[in-house]
Amino acid sequence: MKSKVVFCLFILLSGILLFSPSAAFSKPRQTVYFSAITLYHPIVMYQKYQPLMNYLSNNTPYNFELKLNTDYNNIIRFLKNKEVQLALLGGITYAIAKEKIPIVPIVKPLNADGSPYYRSVIVAQSKNTTIRSIADLKDKSIAFPSKLSTSGYFVPLFYLSIEAGITKDDLSSSKNFRYHDSVVWEVLRGNFDAGAVIDSVADQYIDRGLKKVWTSPPIPGLPIVVRSDENPELVHHVKKALLALNRKNPEHCLIMDQLDKELRYGFTSASDKDYNIIRQMLKVLRKKGWFQH
Repeated sequence: MKSKVVFCLFILLSGILLFSPSAAFSKPRQTVYFSAITLYHPIVMYQKYQPLMNYLSNNTPYNFELKLNTDYNNIIRFLKNKEVQLALLGGITYAIAKEKIPIVPIVKPLNADGSPYYRSVIVAQSKNTTIRSIADLKDKSIAFPSKLSTSGYFVPLFYLSIEAGITKDDLSSSKNFRYHDSVVWEVLRGNFDAGAVIDSVADQYIDRGLKKVWTSPPIPGLPIVVRSDENPELVHHVKKALLALNRKNPEHCLIMDQLDKELRYGFTSASDKDYNIIRQMLKVLRKKGWFQH
């Protein structure tokens, strides 16, 4: 009799542990890896993007980890080899990756005025009186970030040639650096006459000795992409969480203020056709032989 009672208690306790909420939540969650184009040094990238990983981990059924890289080409490799499930790309990185990998954009960030665009900026030292416009860059030296940077190389190269009739051969010198903030420091130190960067980076240094020489027309927002064969449930949860971010929500505002300036105003849905303008520009530059990739 005693053994039967013990057995029944064992079954009862097992059932409680099996079906209790605490037991359910103790189940390990799937880890999702996220990467982003290298706008900054890896330490700064971690500071600006880890808060987004924390938000997604807290608002989806998954655990998000940031997979940093030091080169734009690496992020294409990450997607190709399925080393990451999600990635923040630039427009040209997306267009080129799309030619090789089945990826789709799911969301793109909004800017401060609520529109899904950003801009390329060419900067020079504030005290430089010889450079006032894009036309003044002929025979000058320019620092660029990666050759796969939309705002730092691809778009400036296009408008230098189309708007001002200036090719790379018309520059006294040019050099590509890994990060946008590296370009800014090269200009501030006087190593280059001008530099091309994303607007959010330029804005951080305008009060520190820089001026804007040229600002591009709007560029489609940086897409967050997934492979087309990714789990639809994951895509649903990520998209829902990102679209829910709203600066009118005080709790969200605290989170968003920790993010890179490119991401702190929320997101909107993205589609492949949003980047047709980038493909048109790429076609022109490839035809002229000014952009090889």
